[in-house]
Amino acid sequence: MTFLIRTIDLTATGREIVRDRVVEGDTLAIGRATTNDVVVADLAVEQHHVSVTRTDRGHLAIEAAGSRDFTFDGHKRKSVSIDPAAGGALTLGLYTLTFGLEADGRTLVTVTQEEREFGNRDAVRGFDLASVMPSKRAAAWIGVLVILIAFLAVPIWTNLARADKQPGAHGVDQVAWDDSWSTGKLSLAHHSLENNCEACHVEPFVSVRDETCLSCHENIGGHAEMDRLAASRGPMGTGEALLWDVAGVFGKEGPEACTTCHTEHEGAGRMEPAAQQFCSSCHEAMDTRLSDTALGNAHDFGTDHPELQALVFTEAGSDRTARVTLDGKARENSGLRFPHDMHLSETNGVARMAGTLPDYGEALVCADCHRPTADRIGFLPVEMESDCESCHSLVYDKVGTTFRSLRHGDVAQMRADLVAMDRAPREPITSGLRRPGEFKRGGRYFQDFGAPARNYLGVARALSEDGVCGECHIPTTVDGQPSVVPVFQRSHYFLNGRFDHKAHEQEECSSCHAADTSASATDLLLPTLNSCRECHQGADAVTADVPSTCAMCHSYHPPTFQRREDGPQSPVPDRVARLSRQREGSE
Repeated sequence: MTFLIRTIDLTATGREIVRDRVVEGDTLAIGRATTNDVVVADLAVEQHHVSVTRTDRGHLAIEAAGSRDFTFDGHKRKSVSIDPAAGGALTLGLYTLTFGLEADGRTLVTVTQEEREFGNRDAVRGFDLASVMPSKRAAAWIGVLVILIAFLAVPIWTNLARADKQPGAHGVDQVAWDDSWSTGKLSLAHHSLENNCEACHVEPFVSVRDETCLSCHENIGGHAEMDRLAASRGPMGTGEALLWDVAGVFGKEGPEACTTCHTEHEGAGRMEPAAQQFCSSCHEAMDTRLSDTALGNAHDFGTDHPELQALVFTEAGSDRTARVTLDGKARENSGLRFPHDMHLSETNGVARMAGTLPDYGEALVCADCHRPTADRIGFLPVEMESDCESCHSLVYDKVGTTFRSLRHGDVAQMRADLVAMDRAPREPITSGLRRPGEFKRGGRYFQDFGAPARNYLGVARALSEDGVCGECHIPTTVDGQPSVVPVFQRSHYFLNGRFDHKAHEQEECSSCHAADTSASATDLLLPTLNSCRECHQGADAVTADVPSTCAMCHSYHPPTFQRREDGPQSPVPDRVARLSRQREGSE
């Protein structure tokens, strides 16, 4: 059976709005609940008030679905059976449902709402708030005017009329009600400017300009020249270009402006770094727009990122550097000889000797020589006196209770000390002993460099490949005198990235550095891209242990930016061993 539901509503002017819809089935549910076939929005109607069912004879059986009755043709009923051709009117609250039969055999149900007057409206008009309140339109305009006066006119007027217009002025001359213009608290970095709006917003209704930011951040490094930044950025879509045109009307600078990345008034806390899309919009296809760039394309660390590269010293005894790819086979010539595997062994003589010393465990570990900096981001330089001399002593003489030790890192001073020694050691030990097998903390052993006549031979022997210096240094000759090549060590290997050891404290050193299998100091013990990806993957990777964006390892502003006449320069080698510094001073 088909029911044609026709709803007739009246507008304020009395015009009828007629809506028709079809309900298929032999039963029609009527009530206040929205699950009914016909919804009667009247509190006098039950959730499920009436059900209309087609009988075998083609009549309609109208029955109360709940405990309350209904009105049909002016009579209270619990149930009634009607012929749809004869029709009838069902009344529920203010709604009337009229039944009829269409020419095509469908049952027509016409729903109308009746406007009823309860009592004399003129008698109660004096108690109606609507009689004394302005109309809705008038109230809306009054509200607009109040907002404009309170939050626009008053702040502007007090700003123009105040006597003290210095930035950050307080007291009676402070701009009134300007807090309503702020979208939120400033970040912790700019917290001191909370009551100094003019420090950044120099011109009214003009966006913050780059020159305003640079008035405080004058030493910050630029990412690149502005023309190259503009050329490297990908083409804008129509919508994005339109938004930038609108922003330009209010003085906002282009996409390379400071405020594009650094958004303020986001709440008191750390200023959030730029989204990854901000970086990838230029770097994902940079080689197609900057043909002279040496940078590889990068879009996402987990899926599209060039191999990691480190800046290393390429020639022993020289500060010449080059970037090498970290593919597990990278090498560095720092001028040192040092087998990590020998020192980290748990069974050899080094381990047995470490077990006899009070400040070490049963074997040496990385932390015995590599000490973190105060911020725990990096590590302090390895020094002979603090990190090596516990085992590799340079004591050569004893005067009373005082031990005389060679000055490490200064070959000229070492040569002078030995040549000037006018006597044999007071407590000599076996000649030629190079490794400190009998050393105990609290005592010292001696290198027997011989009597004064043999001191020159002792110097040459100490600086030879098999001598005490040659254990860790590469012998050479300087001005006809035996010496060792200078040592150059880097504390930071990445030019365009950063690494925080503090954030990786839960990991073992060997998770990233294969020191226990390295037999040569030329092994560059830095992790590869694939080893980093075991934990760090893209910003949107759902299964990543550590979702990683560009800003996690890269800074938009170079930390050691130096501008010269020929453009930006790379920083000089960050740390040169004291041996090299002393030699340069002597020359």
